[in-house]
Amino acid sequence: MTSRAPGAGSPCCAPARGREAVFGSAPSVGAPTGPFDSHPDTGLSAHGIEQVLVRAQTILMGDSHGDGHPADGESPVHEVETGAFLLDATSVTNDAFRRFAEATGYVTDAERFGFSAVFHLAYDGPPEAVIGPAQGTPWWLGVRGADWAHPAGPGSDLTGSGDHPVVHVSWNDARAYCDWTGRRLPTEAEWETAARAGIPGARYPWGDHHDDRTLLCNIWHGVFPTRNTSPDGHLTTAPVRSYEPSAYGLWQMVGNVWEWCADWWSADYYAHSPRRDPRGPAQGRTRVMRGGSYLCHDSYCSRYRNAARSSNTPDSSMGNTGFRTAATAESHSGSEQSGRHRAVDAGREGCGPRAHDS
Repeated sequence: MTSRAPGAGSPCCAPARGREAVFGSAPSVGAPTGPFDSHPDTGLSAHGIEQVLVRAQTILMGDSHGDGHPADGESPVHEVETGAFLLDATSVTNDAFRRFAEATGYVTDAERFGFSAVFHLAYDGPPEAVIGPAQGTPWWLGVRGADWAHPAGPGSDLTGSGDHPVVHVSWNDARAYCDWTGRRLPTEAEWETAARAGIPGARYPWGDHHDDRTLLCNIWHGVFPTRNTSPDGHLTTAPVRSYEPSAYGLWQMVGNVWEWCADWWSADYYAHSPRRDPRGPAQGRTRVMRGGSYLCHDSYCSRYRNAARSSNTPDSSMGNTGFRTAATAESHSGSEQSGRHRAVDAGREGCGPRAHDS
């Protein structure tokens, strides 16, 4: 049983598209995707994902266990107040993203660039499609033809995985989907508030401990990155409603796929974050990602925690990154009466002494 993740200090890099020659000789980039007609009413009806109402509350945001890598900026622990908001119960699925792409003709960054990052054990396509391994993280392969509809590269498709989270979507792609549905990405503070599910200071959505004998989320088991021995059989993504939901009715807030947040990322933002509804720095180079993925393993990366942070450039995509959408809850009564949303009655999270702040 893990009380403090042994891999807490390890880097958890994913290849950024903006890094020069990260995969060796990368393909040239075509013209940027043009604007498309946004129809929020049609998009919202096609979104088709259950909503959870997260009530206004105050939490202690940040790493109170000393698990985080200093460069990730998980400290100091600080009090944050968020207003009520609606959040997707699951990550956006392949089926939902397919409806968006078919309705709008949207072309993702991976399709526009002509390649994306595929985990090496998931790739069994032609060798000539491989650009090369990522510098510093050789388990990531740059693969021509890999995108949301072909997650393992040329010859792969979404057969049997419509209920899996969509991957190979950049922050830009996630934002475009949100525009279509009339929704938005959650802020980092909203995401952590939802992940904590009303349990003060908890390391994970279910509490402080993770017993490897009990499958609570989709992470790596075995020897990373060469041998996965997980009894659930998921080498990469799992269906979005696998395992158990949190007390808030949210599925897989940690593990499975990283999720994009709205905020620009900064390692020192917590030191001067506003208390109420923080929205991140005014500018930056990378966008926040939360939740960890199926590649997290305590020997290497312990970022499948409520407080864990990472980031990547807005045009980067890979096989372990997706998103879920949010919306500000202007009024609770209508949605509760209609029965379309699960209302979670989460009050103020207890704020005790900050003995673990750093």
